[in-house]
Amino acid sequence: MADSETKRVLILCTGNSCRSQMAEVIWREQSDGRWEAISAGSRPSGYVHPMALKALEEIGLPNDGLTSKSSDPYIDQPFDLVVTVCGNAQSDCPVWPGAEQVLHWPFEDPADATGSDDQKMDCFRKVRDQIKSTITEYLHQNK
Repeated sequence: MADSETKRVLILCTGNSCRSQMAEVIWREQSDGRWEAISAGSRPSGYVHPMALKALEEIGLPNDGLTSKSSDPYIDQPFDLVVTVCGNAQSDCPVWPGAEQVLHWPFEDPADATGSDDQKMDCFRKVRDQIKSTITEYLHQNK
């Protein structure tokens, strides 16, 4: 497993374009270097949604270098925690070899939002804030 100083979390989603990407960046920022955060998808979309990038930028978080990637390369790697952030990822990956713990945090998919661009962006902000709150609470309880 990871050394005693740095833990590893894998955040899984289906497309790895919105929720898991935001969670990866937020987890990294919230953990102050105590965690290595990686996101991946069971069926990666191949892109990171521009509104997810904007949502991170709005709260001062870096969004450069993010890519949509497959979970396959991580299947045999050790992780302290695996978090699924959508129902499909939970179904695709109900257990994760090498994970000490698997949690399911189902967040609405902001990519499915309808309406104007402003309404869609509001959905991304809402989901971003829910992800941030959930991660902050988890990290506070698991110091």
